[in-house]
Amino acid sequence: MLKNYFKIALKVLVRHKLFTFISLFGISFTLLILVLITSLIDHTFGPEPPETRLDRTLSVTMAQLETEDSGMWSGPMLSYYFFTRYVKSLKTPEKISICSFHNPTVSYVNNKKLNLDLKFTDGEFWEILDFEFIEGKPFTKEDVDNRNMVAVINEDTRLKYFNGKSAVGKNIEADGDYYRVIGVVENVSILRIMPYSDIWVPVTHSKEDLNAVTLIGSFPAYYAMLLARDRSDIPLIRNEFKQHVAQVEFPEGRFNKLTVEACTYGEAISRQFFRTEEGKIGYILIALFILMVLFLLLPTINLVNINVSRIMERSSEIGVRKAFGASSMTLVGQFVVENVIITMIGGVISLVLAAIVLSIVNDSGIIPHAHLGLNFRIFAYSLVICLFFGLFSGVYPAFRMSKMQPVNALRGGQV
Repeated sequence: MLKNYFKIALKVLVRHKLFTFISLFGISFTLLILVLITSLIDHTFGPEPPETRLDRTLSVTMAQLETEDSGMWSGPMLSYYFFTRYVKSLKTPEKISICSFHNPTVSYVNNKKLNLDLKFTDGEFWEILDFEFIEGKPFTKEDVDNRNMVAVINEDTRLKYFNGKSAVGKNIEADGDYYRVIGVVENVSILRIMPYSDIWVPVTHSKEDLNAVTLIGSFPAYYAMLLARDRSDIPLIRNEFKQHVAQVEFPEGRFNKLTVEACTYGEAISRQFFRTEEGKIGYILIALFILMVLFLLLPTINLVNINVSRIMERSSEIGVRKAFGASSMTLVGQFVVENVIITMIGGVISLVLAAIVLSIVNDSGIIPHAHLGLNFRIFAYSLVICLFFGLFSGVYPAFRMSKMQPVNALRGGQV
């Protein structure tokens, strides 16, 4: 039976070219946008190198400081002093890293100006993250403590600064100083906020006074990564950090409340966006789900109207089949299957288009070092969306058609 439904669906596609084009265009375009958005989210928050341990990694990034007169500062603005005193002292995590967000810097080579991003890190940074080293090695805790003038660069910087030749052992200018390159890593997308940079140097070379007793840091702000020994330790880390935050002193004298959590980066964004202390990622997921439903609603309604028109054009066929004993459920099943087949074809087209668009985006450099792609998770999401699209847009027209009396159908399709 399904084989016959498939043959009928193909014949309907060929016979009604206009309806077919409109249906496939609406389905393909809508799913294309959803696939691109899913790919972007997956590339930003999914577990991929160098962030392969996201399932047991927490971060301390976003914070909110309040004053007695209702003044408020929020964002990634905590100082290095805060992290060394209240975060580095945690006992539960396996490893703790304190580093800065990337900071734009200018470097010159052969009278050529290079705009690069510089990040200050500690030795634990390289132990928490799994960078792919093309040559050399990372700097260590001893390099940081001894303020050794060493640096790790990415592949793109090696290409620009050293013409793609081996860079280990050579010097590179960054932030007004010269560093000896000891390692080269594969490029990291700018969407991976925690690990991203062009050049990484020991945090002890920061121009900021790291010993200044203050809660608010200067640009670039700092953040911490906390690696749990096991996923079961994550609640323990959160609770221990809350105890440390409860003991925070306010050296500036103007603040009286600090809101900050050890959480995933998505939870930090959620707390900042929704202004809630919990920072539950579920809020973001609910918001994304609502937006996806609204985005799907309009093209689905249009497809419902198109399917109603398409079914009404086949009223004579429906009348004859019902007159010869075809049940309403049989006819409903046929039209739903037809619609799902059309939708799946649109889904395949959207995946092909998405692969082309993602390739163009990767090659264009719009998102530095991005490698957006289609993986099995994205394909599965797209397949589910296709099925939802096909079923939802086919059920109502099929239901209307099933109520059609044979005599009325033969007369022109009046229900």
